[in-house]
Amino acid sequence: HVQLVESGGGSVQSGGSLKLSCAASGNRYSSYCLGWFRLAPGKGRDWVAATGREDVQEYYADSVKGRFTISQDNAKNTLYLQMNSLKPEDTAMYYCAASTTCRDLADWGAYDDWGQGTQVTVS
Repeated sequence: HVQLVESGGGSVQSGGSLKLSCAASGNRYSSYCLGWFRLAPGKGRDWVAATGREDVQEYYADSVKGRFTISQDNAKNTLYLQMNSLKPEDTAMYYCAASTTCRDLADWGAYDDWGQGTQVTVS
C-alpha cells in the first residue's frame, strides 16, 4: 500500500488558480497509476484526471480538459494537479488515489489507496 496526503486546497475567486499536491509514501511508488477525484455536496465521486505509470500518459475528464494539468515529481514522490480558470462548479473536496491495476482509471473502484482530501472552494 501507499499512503497519500493532499495539500494545497483553499478558497479562490472564479478564474483563479490553485495547485494541489499529493505526497506519497510507501513501497514501489513508481509502480502505481495515480488519479484525482472530487466530491461535491449532493454529488457522486467525480473523476478529474489520471496519469499512467511514471507519468507517461495523462487523462482528463471533459469538464476539466484544457484547464487542469496532472503531473508528478518522482524524485519527490509527489503528484500535482494544477488548476487554472477555476469555476464555482469546481468547488469540491479533492482526493488523490493510487491504483495498482492501472485499468479503468476513471472508475473510483480501480483505486486501492486514497488520501484524506483537500477542500477547494471557488466563488
